[in-house]
Amino acid sequence: MIPYGRQQIAAEDVEAVRAVLASDFLTQGPAVPAFEQAVAQYVGAPHAVAVNSATSALHVACMALGLGPGDLAWTSPNSFLASANCARYCGADVDFVDIDPVDLNLSVPALREKLARAKAAGRLPKVLIPVDFAGRPAQLAPMRELADEYGFAIVEDASHAIGATYRGRHVGGHRLADVTVFSFHPVKIITTAEGGLALTHRPELARRMELARSHGMTRDPAEMRGTPDGPWYYEQQSLGFNYRLTDLQAALGTSQLRRIEAFLARRHAIRARYDAAFADLPLVRPAPDAEGRSALHLYPVQLQRHERRAVFEGLRARGIGVNVHYIPIHTQPYYQALGFRRGDFPAAEAYYARAITLPLHAGMGDADVEAVIAAVRAELA
Repeated sequence: MIPYGRQQIAAEDVEAVRAVLASDFLTQGPAVPAFEQAVAQYVGAPHAVAVNSATSALHVACMALGLGPGDLAWTSPNSFLASANCARYCGADVDFVDIDPVDLNLSVPALREKLARAKAAGRLPKVLIPVDFAGRPAQLAPMRELADEYGFAIVEDASHAIGATYRGRHVGGHRLADVTVFSFHPVKIITTAEGGLALTHRPELARRMELARSHGMTRDPAEMRGTPDGPWYYEQQSLGFNYRLTDLQAALGTSQLRRIEAFLARRHAIRARYDAAFADLPLVRPAPDAEGRSALHLYPVQLQRHERRAVFEGLRARGIGVNVHYIPIHTQPYYQALGFRRGDFPAAEAYYARAITLPLHAGMGDADVEAVIAAVRAELA
């Protein structure tokens, strides 16, 4: 079975983890800040906070921005559950903005229209969470203009998009989002096994996220509200969580980051081969890159004539590990119980009804790529 995504582990990755195992620290040692610094330097952001998952990173980002009960967050329905759940963890309400049917990201025209209605109704969002679906950066520049006009913060869910660029800068390196979040799950561009990271240009947000990832606790006397009992003293200043990344994971991530450009180049080469091979088939290929470079986490296609389940099962039977990304969040039972209904966001639902994700990862050899192409052509013949 050729999986849709898979980690690429090299000898240097194994050695990086082995070195941590032989060191004095397995967690809360020097590897985590080294990883944070490496990612921050790569994308061009001053502050990075590593945590144990992108879900945790989204959560601490929302916490740092003060999202809470009575507040409202908006996100895309075309994403994994965490893009909406992070606001619910804070006790906030969630709503969605439909997607653009071409780039499959949150639609700026739909956002602009919904903001005008929300202002008239006196119920504007406090946080917007656009998603860089499949590695393609969302249209952050016009969203930033709207954020400045209407007074909301932006948490960019770039779980798919480390290494992507937008308007000449790496995702996370611009100041368009208040916080940008990456994922390092094994199917992503680089991996720490499990793990995530939040980037920001605002030092106060970075410090709030650092506190939130470790029980809301500080050992810095300068931050304490009382007088320390001694050098052992620590102080909890807010309610936080144990969201820490280990040194083992951070060492793996630092090693992986050194090869990110090679990973991205291979993904783009596979995408180019797919685009050419599928040009005459009855399916919609991913839109060409615009205003930057996609990280190409996924290669989702949309069937035009064929029944999706039959094609999905046929490809699986041929050893092609296709998947579907994503079931619209608002159609899940949990969100249906909150009042959402099928038909609320028709563009996201129309995309989902036809979508299949084909394998695309840096570990695919030319024979794997040709096997996927042959299987797809056979199914759609």
